[in-house]
Amino acid sequence: MGKRGEKGGESGEPEAQIRFYTWEEIQKHNLRTDKWLVIERKVYNVTKWANRHPGGQRVISHCAGEDATDAFQAFHINPTLVQKFLKPLLIGELAPGEPSQDRDKNSQLVEDFRTLRKTAEDMNLFRANPLFFSLYLGHIIAMEVLAWVLVSYFGTGWITTLILACILTTSQAQAGWLQHDFGHLSVFKKSSWNHIVHKFVIGHLKGASANWWNHRHFQHHAKPNIFKKDPDVNMLHVFVLGDTQPVEYGKKKLKYLPYNHQHEYFFLSEYLPCSLPFSLNARSPRCSPLPPVPDEPSLGSDLTGCYLGYPHCFTYLGSSPSSTSPQQRWFWFLESHWFVWVSQMNHIPMEIDCEKHRDWLSSQVAATCNIEQSFFNDWFTGHLNFQIEHHLFPTMPRHNFWKVKPLVKSLCAKYGVQYEEKPLGKAFVDIVG
Repeated sequence: MGKRGEKGGESGEPEAQIRFYTWEEIQKHNLRTDKWLVIERKVYNVTKWANRHPGGQRVISHCAGEDATDAFQAFHINPTLVQKFLKPLLIGELAPGEPSQDRDKNSQLVEDFRTLRKTAEDMNLFRANPLFFSLYLGHIIAMEVLAWVLVSYFGTGWITTLILACILTTSQAQAGWLQHDFGHLSVFKKSSWNHIVHKFVIGHLKGASANWWNHRHFQHHAKPNIFKKDPDVNMLHVFVLGDTQPVEYGKKKLKYLPYNHQHEYFFLSEYLPCSLPFSLNARSPRCSPLPPVPDEPSLGSDLTGCYLGYPHCFTYLGSSPSSTSPQQRWFWFLESHWFVWVSQMNHIPMEIDCEKHRDWLSSQVAATCNIEQSFFNDWFTGHLNFQIEHHLFPTMPRHNFWKVKPLVKSLCAKYGVQYEEKPLGKAFVDIVG
């Protein structure tokens, strides 16, 4: 049982009693129906709140029974506002004799990382450059307009189609990186503005669901490369990843596919993301041939952008949203390759394992690696070549990653945390390896 204490007010009379808890007790509350977490030594019962959590109930549940201070700071651009929602959930504090970190984490490393974050804030590295994102959006729209002009003047011959393939693949890939920026609340100071523009970019330019993306992607950031917590390493029995999963599948004799050939059928499976928007639309309550995904948000209210945004893709080639041409499938095939190679090169070659309850810095760096900086690499990857910095500070505008990078490398060197950086070509080879 937790201990109780009293806090005296200005009048000298005792105020509401404070209940103190030990880590041993807090760590027991990590169940589906019983979830506590700690933020800045304060203990919160988020059991009922989890289902109302804007980021989804899973991402907050993944931190149950732990110190969630760094995750809380990483995902919220206005912690003071969010504290208003936390206040009713407060049930006590860590006992005075308890360390601020759970499970024997290096408290000095944690404090140094938080100092680094404060330094980045003082350097205004969390402030976006409006010109950068305006020009970025402008160059995407310019490519879309150019595609319309080409079709209008030159028709849909094969030469025009090849040129269109390059233009539309590029614009769609870049739109994918841009929606990622707004989804992480890294452009505007207000969350609401980021959400509005995110819905426009991912819905009207990409034809996908913002709710679905948020639900999955924030889980990935909270627990990258952690089985049963990061949906990006849940490959639905198509691949076995890391060092432990192949052994586990071998012992249980689970063989859904010939995994010894997964490095070969990996190239064929890259077509799967092409059909992503169709699977999203298919999960609409109005036309649902696919079963709902457990614990995923309903997409019915979030599909307007998909239905409004998709016709412009189809009308390029004179087809309707209900039928796709071979040219369109070729565009999506190319974009899928671009997306898969860039999104996987930072994570798949890194450690993929079960939960180890590391501190924020160590857990993020163990699951991510950087790609060498160049103008092309920055543009081609949407600055996701700075994956380590992005995972440590997901709300930081991408154009500032290079500024915080030296501070992160220095902190990693101080505590012997491996900071991995490689050329773009080697990163692609490591995926297959």
